[in-house]
Amino acid sequence: MTVRVLARTLRGLEDVAAEELTGRDLGRVERTRHREVWFTADRPDPRLLDLRTVDDLFLLADVVDDVGHTKRELARLAEAARTGDPGELLRTRARCGGAGTATAVDVAASFLGKRNYNRYDIEDAVGTEIADALGLPYHSRRGGSAPPEGSLSFRVTIEGTQAALALRIADRPLHRRPYKQASTPGTLHPPLAAAMALLADAGPADTVLDPCCGTGTLLIEAADLGLGARLLGADHDPRALAAATANAAATGTAATWLRSDAGRLPLASGRIDRIVSNPPWDRQVAAHGSLAARPDRLYREIRRVLSGSGRAVLLLHEAEAQRAAAEAAGLRVREVRPVSLFGTHPSVVTLTG
Repeated sequence: MTVRVLARTLRGLEDVAAEELTGRDLGRVERTRHREVWFTADRPDPRLLDLRTVDDLFLLADVVDDVGHTKRELARLAEAARTGDPGELLRTRARCGGAGTATAVDVAASFLGKRNYNRYDIEDAVGTEIADALGLPYHSRRGGSAPPEGSLSFRVTIEGTQAALALRIADRPLHRRPYKQASTPGTLHPPLAAAMALLADAGPADTVLDPCCGTGTLLIEAADLGLGARLLGADHDPRALAAATANAAATGTAATWLRSDAGRLPLASGRIDRIVSNPPWDRQVAAHGSLAARPDRLYREIRRVLSGSGRAVLLLHEAEAQRAAAEAAGLRVREVRPVSLFGTHPSVVTLTG
């Protein structure tokens, strides 16, 4: 049996997520829209939960067209929930690797544009119907409390005049990686790290360096993608390196970690094939060592250690200003990809020598 799946992503990574799922032969893309990739899988498949570049994954239960902005649309959404078959959806979820039972029902809703109803109105209209059909208690998010453990989580998203009703496959969002036990401020969002690793396009013969590795998220995600590259992480902060070592051990990631100033890397020139990094730039994490006084030294070191066919993929704020510094160091900007990340709007920038 085929199943329709809705993947939630960061804004700006929709095409990367689509590339990952088709590259791994997990489905055929139907469409993309704001923070979403809709696709069809040939069968329920637990491998869907191995996708790295998506924030969350849902079974697409129903689509409602011609959704307007008035409150009467709530009745139409409730009708879609009432006439669906949540029991069959729950069984399909179990065949995809999710739990086959639940303790309660909760709903999260979001929409673009102005409406005469709010997200809680949508959630309550849909959630009460589904809970009634399953004989489970409904947990409303209106009061701000978290759903109980084992709750069956539905999602309603509305873009333009089309609403999607979907059921989360896993017990919790996919972006919550189990290995993230040790953390520090500024740690990178795992699906974004995975997308950056994919954009780096490393192969089994390549050496991948993160000169500001923090807790190791970028390199761990690169390993989990099965790229097969040699992984090297460096950071000025010994606490970050300890966290990276612990996180890597939790996943069995084979990487070399070393304490180093990103502006004075202890590496020979032209020996690195790919660089992926989230430099500090005094936001959540202060720049240390030579970068504190001369942040441009990072680009000079990247240019020095990259091989002739090398590539660097960096997450940068104030991308235009950083672009000028990179070009002054002799690097060429190949792509600037704006993304939305928790209310900020950095860019994933791809550079070559």
